[in-house]
Amino acid sequence: MIDLNELGGSAALYPQKLGPQLERALVVRMSEVDYRAASFLDERMFTRQMEAAWVPVGAMEARLSDIDVKPLHFIFHIGHVGSTLLSRLLDEGDGVLSLREPLPLRTLAELYDFGKAPDALFETFLKLWSRGFDSTRAVVLKATSSVARLGNRLMDAQPDARAVYLSVAAEPYIATLLAGPYAASDLNGFGPERLSRLRKLLNDSTIAQPKTLGELAAMSWLTEKLTQQSVLAANGARVLPVDFEKFLTATDESLTEILQHFGFDASPARIASLMRSPALTRYSKSPDQAYSRELRAQVLQQSREHFADEIKRALKWIEALVQNHEAVAAII
Repeated sequence: MIDLNELGGSAALYPQKLGPQLERALVVRMSEVDYRAASFLDERMFTRQMEAAWVPVGAMEARLSDIDVKPLHFIFHIGHVGSTLLSRLLDEGDGVLSLREPLPLRTLAELYDFGKAPDALFETFLKLWSRGFDSTRAVVLKATSSVARLGNRLMDAQPDARAVYLSVAAEPYIATLLAGPYAASDLNGFGPERLSRLRKLLNDSTIAQPKTLGELAAMSWLTEKLTQQSVLAANGARVLPVDFEKFLTATDESLTEILQHFGFDASPARIASLMRSPALTRYSKSPDQAYSRELRAQVLQQSREHFADEIKRALKWIEALVQNHEAVAAII
């Protein structure tokens, strides 16, 4: 049974989804094990054993006055750059509760796009995401890639928060996306919002709709990279940029820097333990599948061979914007 009197005491009752009118939320009972198992906190998180119920949002808000708030930090990323891997590594000890891509945050981002997100609702969910368990010292929320457009708003709302922002150069990003089995649906699904955001970031309403899948991937990379630059410029040392290629080639050094940035244990023993983690040899979004740095390199090479013309076309799409936009020239 879902008893909302438990809501403020721990993260055991998780508000998984907002209803269409924002008046109700689907609350799910979850354990620490459930959180660690969930690659994403959307419809893919559910198991048959989970208990859930729709409850009034107002009833949740009424029970948050005495909430036990933990430090809340963030992982932002441009997509397909190891954010889930990093989140899983942070799960391993040190009292971190990881929230991987909460669905209500995506809903709030879409509402803010149209000026329809109530600030009170935003604050309510920040409190809910700040809960933990007895063993929790800090919560690290990994946003969906496109939700990083709320990065500055999230950092402003959490003055003590720290964040890392994962990215990669254009060519490996485009090759990675084109190799994915769901590339077309993902790129087309996020395409309209990203194009709108790109035009705003560059103050250029004449930027044309990409015509091919490669150009869509190029536009996605450019939009998310410019968003990253905006968040870095606004927050200074509070946000640590992390290049995923460097993370893969110097994982121990990168983990040390990331853990120190968050104020977590970064001792040699801790790093050595993480370097032995099974997460480094599994596909983070689906841990039952083996994956490695070497396998990723093979996939990228195959993509570069198979999509050579499309990748070339994609890079030209970015280069065409360099002449009129210094901001684009600065990041390529």
